[in-house]
Amino acid sequence: MPYNWTHADSAAEGDAPRELHLWPHQSLPVEGYVRFLALTAVLISVPLLPLLGSFVLWGLLPFLLITLFGMKWALDRSRRDRQILEVLTLGPEEARLERTGPRGGHQSWHCNRHWTTVQLHAHDGPVPNYVTLRGGGREVEIGAFLSEEERKALYDDLQSALRG
Repeated sequence: MPYNWTHADSAAEGDAPRELHLWPHQSLPVEGYVRFLALTAVLISVPLLPLLGSFVLWGLLPFLLITLFGMKWALDRSRRDRQILEVLTLGPEEARLERTGPRGGHQSWHCNRHWTTVQLHAHDGPVPNYVTLRGGGREVEIGAFLSEEERKALYDDLQSALRG
């Protein structure tokens, strides 16, 4: 699951704030990124071997390089757009949600923990099983980038965490 619960260090376990860290799934690790680009470069250059020493090679080479750099740009853009971190802190009296977006944008929400409710919108949200937190006069989304099954599990986890 692309989320996990942690306990902040505190003197007593009962009043220790709990933190939930959520992030989008990254399907292509750095090693896979490098291997994919290297393999693509090799596969693009294999058909060029018979053309070594001819002027046709110089006519095709710019287009192949543009293709390779275009693929690198698209993968880099996808990676940057997935750099999201949501941190839900459940203290003894307060619930706080901090969201850091892909371009460094920062959003926060907080309210009294005892008035915080979690809701699962099965069909009327932008995605199926849309999870929101309500409290302090506002309703905010949490984990919209998770898969449908992960949002269901998140809803159950949040309900039990807010009760306890």
